[in-house]
Amino acid sequence: MEIKIFNTLTKKSELFVPIHPKKVTMYVCGPTVYNYIHIGNARPVVFFDVVRRFFEHAGYKVTYISNFTDIDDRIIEQAMKENKREEEISEKYIAAFLESVEKLQCIPYEKNPKVTENIENIVGFIEKLIDLQSAYVVDGDVYFRVSKSKDYGVLSGQTTENLEDGARIDVNEAKEDPKDFTLWKKTTQGRAWDSPWSKGRPGWHTECVVMVQDFFKEKIDIHGGGTELRFPHHENEIAQSNIVYGHRLANVWMHNNRVDLAGVKMSKSLGNVVWLKDILEKVSPKAFRFYMLTSHYRLPILYKEELLMQAVSEYEKMERTYVNLFRRLEASGALVLNEQKSSLIDGFNQEMADDFNTPNAITVLYEAIKEANKELRNPNADIKNLLILKNAIDVMFGVFGIEVDIHELNENEKSLIDRWQQARKNKDFITADRLREEIAARGVKW
Repeated sequence: MEIKIFNTLTKKSELFVPIHPKKVTMYVCGPTVYNYIHIGNARPVVFFDVVRRFFEHAGYKVTYISNFTDIDDRIIEQAMKENKREEEISEKYIAAFLESVEKLQCIPYEKNPKVTENIENIVGFIEKLIDLQSAYVVDGDVYFRVSKSKDYGVLSGQTTENLEDGARIDVNEAKEDPKDFTLWKKTTQGRAWDSPWSKGRPGWHTECVVMVQDFFKEKIDIHGGGTELRFPHHENEIAQSNIVYGHRLANVWMHNNRVDLAGVKMSKSLGNVVWLKDILEKVSPKAFRFYMLTSHYRLPILYKEELLMQAVSEYEKMERTYVNLFRRLEASGALVLNEQKSSLIDGFNQEMADDFNTPNAITVLYEAIKEANKELRNPNADIKNLLILKNAIDVMFGVFGIEVDIHELNENEKSLIDRWQQARKNKDFITADRLREEIAARGVKW
């Protein structure tokens, strides 16, 4: 299967060609762990999990890691606010993040490296940049010489000529050039480590470059993250990697767009956030995943509660159809189909292989659900057709990371449902309601 991806680096859709046959190496920038994540932070979590799942569906072996930035001024501020050590803050919100990832039914990452675990490698990397005269020391701080990066701006279009001083960079008179960025920060506040230049901590833009190389040992296939990371974070990663490793860190750079609240970018600093943990207390994680996939990943999502609830309603309709299909096939004694071929799956694959077009792929899923409902209304429906439809929906749900929690009924559950149906037939509604409550309490989908 040919897969095309829009490469932010080249600004065009390209046929994906892995570095190693049938293998994908992927790194996505993870959270700075000083608070819970909001639904904007959750978008790359869901989307890149779907990217992974589709590659695996297409027969690739995927190695996917995502980091934790557990050193940051915001962590220090939160530690002071909560009267705790920085380590306590970072571990608290790492645990909260991983709990959310599990609730969202994401496949576990191969590794979640932390900055604090890579200080020695980061120091060594900065030493190489200094040796190559691409970095310099000023009073214990270390800065990268942007002038040494000949193709600076290749990712974002923010060249050294058109970049305004102070535009998303720190203006500091100690720098040779205002465009230079920090590699090592001398500090007396918060956690600090010894280095040849000062006691301090690394700059944000160096962390990921080092962790990618430390884990993969080579250039990777895909580097991903939110669109707000293109500049300066990912641009600065490329600049450093070019100097030390002679390559741009990844062949393909992918960026998901943001989640807007009332037309404004959702941001913790702006205080206009909807926390993921609060949403997952109100709606099913599966329905939330579905909502995140209703827009193409390169377009913004406008968050409105009514739009979310509409997606919840659509998902619940699909789940009810799937449960009815499952139970119909279970009653027939046929739940497994070895044959995988289906025009629906072909159509789904075609849409997903075109830059992970989830909205169009959802349209194909709707077609499968519609056809299943039509077949279920027919008491004499062909079992093989029902199996083909169930298999197609299983494939699509699997790629979307939506796993319906349903199991085959045991004898006690079958007896309970038979009694409920008989009570309804006898118009014994008191007994029927009691049995229905018992069925629900056991978590049996019917």
